[in-house]
Amino acid sequence: MTQGKILLEPGTLWKRVKQTTAHALECEALKSIPTEFEFVEQDGVKFLVRILANLNRKKAAKEQQEKQTAKTGKEFNPFLPYEQDLFVTDISETHVCILNKFNVVDYHLLIITRAFEEQESLLTLEDFTAMSACLVDFDGLVFYNGGKIAGASQQHRHLQIVPISGKEIPIAALIETVKFTEGITTIPGLPFLHAFTTFAPNETAGVTLAKYYALLEMVGIQAVDNNQQSGAYNFLATREWMLIIPRLQEEFESISINSLGFAGALLVRNTEQMQLVKDIGPMNILKNVALRI
Repeated sequence: MTQGKILLEPGTLWKRVKQTTAHALECEALKSIPTEFEFVEQDGVKFLVRILANLNRKKAAKEQQEKQTAKTGKEFNPFLPYEQDLFVTDISETHVCILNKFNVVDYHLLIITRAFEEQESLLTLEDFTAMSACLVDFDGLVFYNGGKIAGASQQHRHLQIVPISGKEIPIAALIETVKFTEGITTIPGLPFLHAFTTFAPNETAGVTLAKYYALLEMVGIQAVDNNQQSGAYNFLATREWMLIIPRLQEEFESISINSLGFAGALLVRNTEQMQLVKDIGPMNILKNVALRI
């Protein structure tokens, strides 16, 4: 792919997000999942732990996808084509923005490639160009689940963005202890392998891509066979910083962990799993699914 022209008009994304959300709710294309939540503190981080109150909608959709896959012999792809009622805007010649159909957080967006790109291949200049264009208007947390072990549920390339930023992110307390430099470093207090860097104002997508590769190199992940990743990882980014964590396994004691877990936000299915998080400790759970230092 080539970088392509940016089609997203500055200053329009947030308005389009609200308009599409209202429309998608009205026509029932958006299937929000209600939650209850508690805070569980460990090692200086006040983890936000949500209990998914009703997974029936998502379960029914998953079963329908499996039936279609069995019938056609092809893996179901919800992004080719994507639901028009969830479409927010064109971002570039290579990416579009849609709503997350089964959202837990309001205004949860997906940044997807127009053509199929493998979720387990490394991010590209086009991905970072699209990400940067969205962050101009949408001050949020971008995340990417690099592979099934990292929590990816779809094979089609998609970054995600939720409208929380700055000090709202639970691990912000640890990030504030970092001695900010232009190089690659780590975050004191994170007891697992990771790599962290910061952004300069108005940084280009090309510079961000170079930093991304430097982060990958620090944690031992590289490109193999047509840009495929050599290992699973989670990716987090804001307007100010970027973080990568390589993964060892997808879940701990049936609790699935994706990128948001490493931002300090966990999802559990019931009160039993909530109690397990309290008993084990959320940071200890992250340590068990990531690579040890």
